Amino acid sequence: MPEDEGPIRVILADDHTVLRAGVAALLAGAPGIAIVGEAGNGREAVDLVASLAPDVALVDLRMPVLDGVEATTEIVAARSATRVLILTTYDTDVEIERAIEAGAIGYLLKDTTRAQLVDAIHSAARGETVLAPQVAARLVAQMRRPAQVALTARELDVLHAVADGLSNVDIGRRLVIAEATVKTHLLRVFAKLDVSDRTHAVVVALEQGLLVRTGRDSRASRPTA
Repeated sequence: MPEDEGPIRVILADDHTVLRAGVAALLAGAPGIAIVGEAGNGREAVDLVASLAPDVALVDLRMPVLDGVEATTEIVAARSATRVLILTTYDTDVEIERAIEAGAIGYLLKDTTRAQLVDAIHSAARGETVLAPQVAARLVAQMRRPAQVALTARELDVLHAVADGLSNVDIGRRLVIAEATVKTHLLRVFAKLDVSDRTHAVVVALEQGLLVRTGRDSRASRPTA
């Protein structure tokens, strides 16, 4: 929102009263920001957004009734103009992904400074994405990870048997399939893993987490497809 239209109207949602009061105190007197409401759970946050139409909602992740992600989902689904800015202590990949997918415009950690929080609120109100440095680094690292190869359940069965040291004939007996079928599955595995032999197939599969090896025992991570 343009700053000449008045202060940015903010609500705080956190089930810890002391922490919520601390954030309110942190923002007290901040230029261009006005706290217009506080919520102790996700449901209250959704209701406050509906009744007050704030510009920014500072939302914790772990709250009763509705958690921060569920509250964000409802706020976004209601086509509210309110921007949701997550403020939490949790920085795991799963938490970050859930919040961003729900529609949060930003993700900050509670060790952020007053200046950073104020800047983040102003940026969120303008519709700009705001991420804590640690969060941004996690997202970049995740994007750079190579996509995991998708092997079928039968291909994993064959690869598991290869890792156990079985020949094509023995694999066929174990899986009750023809030796020619074993070879076909192996060729497909080689192509998917970009290898040319059985040994490298097992090595690459272990590196990519498709096979988990413990001593002499190998367990395949089986997909549903």
